[in-house]
Amino acid sequence: QVQLVESGGGLVQPGGSLRLSCAISGFDMDRYAISWFRQAPGKDRQDVQEVSCIPRMTDPYYPDSVRGRFAIYRDTANNTVNLQMNRLKPEDTALYFCGTILRFSCPILAAGGDIWKGSYGQGTQVTVSS
Repeated sequence: QVQLVESGGGLVQPGGSLRLSCAISGFDMDRYAISWFRQAPGKDRQDVQEVSCIPRMTDPYYPDSVRGRFAIYRDTANNTVNLQMNRLKPEDTALYFCGTILRFSCPILAAGGDIWKGSYGQGTQVTVSS
């Protein structure tokens, strides 16, 4: 059974850092692309944003809004995909969750994939505020 469980969210001041972790079980995490998404407060599921994606091969994907600040990486020893978030801004406030549709390449949403038909976790809240 595919399972993804997020952790690491919290309250942080603008300019601060957080590291999110996505614990994965039920499939080979090295074989498929895995993404981090976020749903901002008051936004619908259709407005979810893909903030990073690590593919089976090639370089990770980042949208312009987080490129240079966020970094996604696999921790194979612990079966996790982590998201290091630096220089956080208030507009980064959202529910963050990880997911996969068991494809090899990135990104998921821009390529027409539907994460809501894939596998994803419950999410972890990130609040950036002074």
